Amino acid sequence: MSLRPQDLLLALKLAVVPEVPSLAELGVALGLSASQCHAALKRAAAAGLVDAKSRRVRQAALLEFVVHAAKYVFPPRRGPLTRGIPTAHSAPPLRESISNGESPCVWPDPEGDVRGEALHPIYKTAPLAARRDPALHELLALLDAVRAGRARERNLAVAELERRIALAPI
Repeated sequence: MSLRPQDLLLALKLAVVPEVPSLAELGVALGLSASQCHAALKRAAAAGLVDAKSRRVRQAALLEFVVHAAKYVFPPRRGPLTRGIPTAHSAPPLRESISNGESPCVWPDPEGDVRGEALHPIYKTAPLAARRDPALHELLALLDAVRAGRARERNLAVAELERRIALAPI
C-alpha cells in the first residue's frame, strides 16, 4: 500500500485540528468524500504517520516524512506564471522572513488573487482546503518550501514545521 498525496494532506489536517473530526467532516474540509478519507487514513496509518484508532498524527514520524521524504515521494511540479494562492516562501509564515524579489510561488487557482510562478499543490483539493483553514494553509506552504525551496527557505520551513508539528494535539 503506497502513500498518496491526499494521505499527507489528511495527516497535515489532523495535525492542526484540536478535536478529531469525523470522516465526513474531514471530507468536507479537504474536498474529499468520506470513503476517500477512510482510505487515506488507512494508508497514512500503514505508513506510520497517523494512529488509526485515535486519528491523531504521530508527530515525530510526520515531521520526519515531511522534512526528509516528501520532496522525493511527491516532487514539486512548477508551471508558468498564473493567478493563484500564495505558497512556499510567498505565503505566511515565511513571507515576512524571505524577501527575494522574485515572482511569488502560487498554487494555480482561478479564485486566487496573486499572480506568480505556478507550483502545483500536493493534491488538487489543497487550495480549497487551505482557503477553509488558514493553519492548514500555513503547513502546506511550509511543506512546499521544503519540497521546492532553496536551502535558506527549506531551513526556515523545517524549523517552523518542527515547532508547529510538535504542538499538534496528541
